[in-house]
Amino acid sequence: MEGTFPGVMAFAFMAAMLYAGSVLRMTVPVLQSFLIPASIIGGTLGFILINTGFGFGYTASDFVPFTFHFFTLSFMSLVLTGRPKEQAKGHRYFSGGMWLALLWTMSLVMQALVGLGVILAYNAAVGDDISAYLGMIVAHGFTQGPGQALALGTIWQENFSIEDAAKIGLIYASLGFVVSFVIGVPIARWMLRHNLNANTTAELTPDFLRGLYPADAKVETGRHVTNASNVESIAFHIGLLGVAYMLAYQWLGLLRGLVGDATLFGIPMNVFFSYNLFFVHGLLVCAVIRSVIEAMKWDRFVDDDTQRMITGASVDFMVVGTVMSIEVAILAAIGLPILLVTVAVTVVTAALCFGMSRVSADFGPERSIAAFGCCCGSTGTGLLLLRLLDPDFRTPVARELAVFNIAILVITLHILFVMAPVLPSISIPIILTVYGATFVIAGVWMRLLRV
Repeated sequence: MEGTFPGVMAFAFMAAMLYAGSVLRMTVPVLQSFLIPASIIGGTLGFILINTGFGFGYTASDFVPFTFHFFTLSFMSLVLTGRPKEQAKGHRYFSGGMWLALLWTMSLVMQALVGLGVILAYNAAVGDDISAYLGMIVAHGFTQGPGQALALGTIWQENFSIEDAAKIGLIYASLGFVVSFVIGVPIARWMLRHNLNANTTAELTPDFLRGLYPADAKVETGRHVTNASNVESIAFHIGLLGVAYMLAYQWLGLLRGLVGDATLFGIPMNVFFSYNLFFVHGLLVCAVIRSVIEAMKWDRFVDDDTQRMITGASVDFMVVGTVMSIEVAILAAIGLPILLVTVAVTVVTAALCFGMSRVSADFGPERSIAAFGCCCGSTGTGLLLLRLLDPDFRTPVARELAVFNIAILVITLHILFVMAPVLPSISIPIILTVYGATFVIAGVWMRLLRV
């Protein structure tokens, strides 16, 4: 049985770092002040241990698979979760969600173009030949997060010889999480001091800062749908996710067999059915499963709060794995270009998100802070920043994010599912045209919404 331990212990290492990050957040005031989540604290601690020779023999690359699969699990679990019933009460949830999705779309293409421009300028200034696509992948690291950066980066490496694209994408994703809190938290605090938020009950309590509920707290953690004499409710929900994962794997394998070596306009079709895009197919399978559950009135067997806990836990492990998978050698080799791209993208993203809040008729501060978190980290990051202004989610913005998660897949279909997987095979002029037009159209659409 000795041979079975390496993978399990790698996961145990991640879990231990997450726990250590939680303890540090509860005890170190400066970490509380910046509201740095345990996943980033623990991931950073693990990164230090690995790169100083105290990582129990593990290397950064050992944690890349965990990052990929936990990202996929979080995405699939999110789709298996039912929509909030409040969405049916008014049009605000749809229009507000669309506003957020359009802002996210503008950020996606803008970050890619800025990353492209910075790398081209850097090469011209120092005479280097770094691939410009290593600048463009910042959009998928920042605006989409580590899972998508890893998936697309791997495709670019394997099919288009963009060296170290996956690892650099993960570095951008890690820096994006850091930026979202380093910039987002002070801005949220400034908004609170100037009473710009709609929820006047917002308050940074000691318990919120420490990240720990008091001993006498009565916090609801979901509804049990099974009797423990049969199976624990959380195991039942994880089992549903397991069924979806297996179906997605079989579905993708079937499609790969049907596509074979076919090409379209010279592009190998198997790129779109690569296991690196497993999360896309997993999302579709989960959407079908959720539709069947609702059509058959089986939703009483799926507790949405429990499913959200699984989603949140998956995000926590994904972030820990992302930070622990950063390789110092790559960071040192092209650290300056990465830093320049990160700074430039941070500035323009902050300017876009907080500048566009002025065109939002209602809840501009709440929408802008949530959007900034989503554009630098993930939906979870956006929710965490939103909680600073709206701790009990009295405004509709948290529910608008549910619409947002679906809308972005439709609005950016041509970018995420058509261009991004094969971007290195597309000429720069075409990229500039499509991305530029997407930015303009999304901006005009936002102004017309008037939410």
